Amino acid sequence: MVNESGASVYSASSVAREEFPDYDVTVRGAVSIGRRLIDPLAELVKIDPKSIGVGQYQHDVNQTQLARSLDDTVMSCVNAVGVEVNTASKQLLAYVSGGIGPSLAQNIVSFRNQMAPLIHVRRSTKSHASAPPNPLNKQQGS
Repeated sequence: MVNESGASVYSASSVAREEFPDYDVTVRGAVSIGRRLIDPLAELVKIDPKSIGVGQYQHDVNQTQLARSLDDTVMSCVNAVGVEVNTASKQLLAYVSGGIGPSLAQNIVSFRNQMAPLIHVRRSTKSHASAPPNPLNKQQGS
């Protein structure tokens, strides 16, 4: 079962419109719920943590402190789990501690997207049948 809290917030967000500009909000919400099944953390970082309902009294506390505390908690979770830099969204990369932040996260994703064709060519040439065997892959005793 997948928790759909905040899916409607995501589906109407600028992030969702950027990812799926040609789809209706209901389709965006459904895609978000489906992606939560695959990688919940990577999907949930795309919405404001307050949107998933953090408690009955969340509106009664200092909103600045709540936002800071929730952001710290999300950052702690992201860093405990880790990220795959080759596939992570800019929203997920922005929560990596150590100074990545939103601007550098966007630069990483842009660089990765520019280099993707070269990376795929490199992978295909490395696994090409006519490439000489790698001596480091030999097992001892053979």
